[in-house]
Amino acid sequence: MPSRLKRYQQAGESHYLTFSCYRRLPYLGTATARDLFLTSLEQARRHYVFFVFGYVVMPEHVHLLLSEPRSNTLAHALQALKTSVAKQMPQSPFWLPRYYDFNLRSEEKHAEKLHYMHANPVRRGLVAQPEDWLWLSCRHHLKGEFGRVEIESVWTAGRRMGLTVPEGFVSGKNSVD
Repeated sequence: MPSRLKRYQQAGESHYLTFSCYRRLPYLGTATARDLFLTSLEQARRHYVFFVFGYVVMPEHVHLLLSEPRSNTLAHALQALKTSVAKQMPQSPFWLPRYYDFNLRSEEKHAEKLHYMHANPVRRGLVAQPEDWLWLSCRHHLKGEFGRVEIESVWTAGRRMGLTVPEGFVSGKNSVD
């Protein structure tokens, strides 16, 4: 397979990643399949030691905002994540072999990609508001809710320092505006 794709990994930058199910079939079309993906993502995050800044799991594809792993390469961590999910699912092959990788070199681009991810279920007509889709990081960014995957954010940093959010406080909607 010819490859003109140039990846810039191990550059100390965050990455916006997209990858799809085989033939773009909705193999992640059930809550059980999407939950399994999130469990595998959290296991990979812990094992390879990387930050997850955002994610959305759609029925036939996934978008992730990640840091580079402390141990090994991003390509290796992503391969392990995809393999973990594929081994637990009945469909074979499960994933398309390649993935899209975009380096995030500015806060503006980071915010743009996070917004795009969070709006994805709404654009597709799956929900009316991003926070209604259970398989994305929107509720964490908006309200500080902690779910299956640890999201690196001011909420997470505050929790690590032992800070608590005042009752009734809601963050600004900058991640989904």
